Amino acid sequence: QVQLVESGGGLVQLGGSLRLSCAASGSILSIHSMDWYRQAPGKQRELVAALTSGGTTDYADSVKGRFTISRDNAKNTVYLQMNTLKPDDTAVYYCNAAITPLYSGATVLRYWGQGTQVTVSS
Repeated sequence: QVQLVESGGGLVQLGGSLRLSCAASGSILSIHSMDWYRQAPGKQRELVAALTSGGTTDYADSVKGRFTISRDNAKNTVYLQMNTLKPDDTAVYYCNAAITPLYSGATVLRYWGQGTQVTVSS
């Protein structure tokens, strides 16, 4: 089974920093993209940052200049470095990946992690 596991969330003060990690494991042939989403209570889930295998990145306007997405291909892990955190960044952060599992041919499947809570105090 392919699995995504997030880590690194926690409680931080306004202006602080956190680094989230998302590790993909299992029978994986290739990973095409790994992205970060977040969802606050009562709010819609939104794309925070995206990174394709070709190195293309995309960020939500609200986090540009503060967040950085990166990937360690050898570890099948994507990171989200979050700096200058604000209370509006408080949410559950989810990793999402487009993955071709081993033995599946050209099939590309989407996987979600369980989420990690980020809370920023004002």
